[in-house]
Amino acid sequence: MEKIKELAALFLPEGILEYFEYSGYERKSKEESKPYGEVTIILVEKNKVPKLPDEYRDRKIRQKGFKEIRVDDFPVRGKKVKLLLRRRVWQIDGSEELYKQEILATYPGTKLEKEFAIFFEGRNRT
Repeated sequence: MEKIKELAALFLPEGILEYFEYSGYERKSKEESKPYGEVTIILVEKNKVPKLPDEYRDRKIRQKGFKEIRVDDFPVRGKKVKLLLRRRVWQIDGSEELYKQEILATYPGTKLEKEFAIFFEGRNRT
């Protein structure tokens, strides 16, 4: 499994493994995802409590589940590549507000990975 993680790291956006751990992948054939097929790399956010406002620092915080975000990335070997980011969501006891780590995984205003969006921006195709 370690070798698969090392290989996946070669294809993932730079720095993403600081916040996420490789969890696996899903593959769709050409028949399921025309015309080329598709690979989804699944990453789960590391279990790290987000920075909280000062007034909540003495309260307990608990994980409330995950929010999934799908991000388009560069194609590999003629297949569409998507990143499925499973972001942790946290709640402070006595508060209705939900918190998460500040991680910029997409280019602002898009569902594209930052480097992929910049690639298109340079070609006036955002």
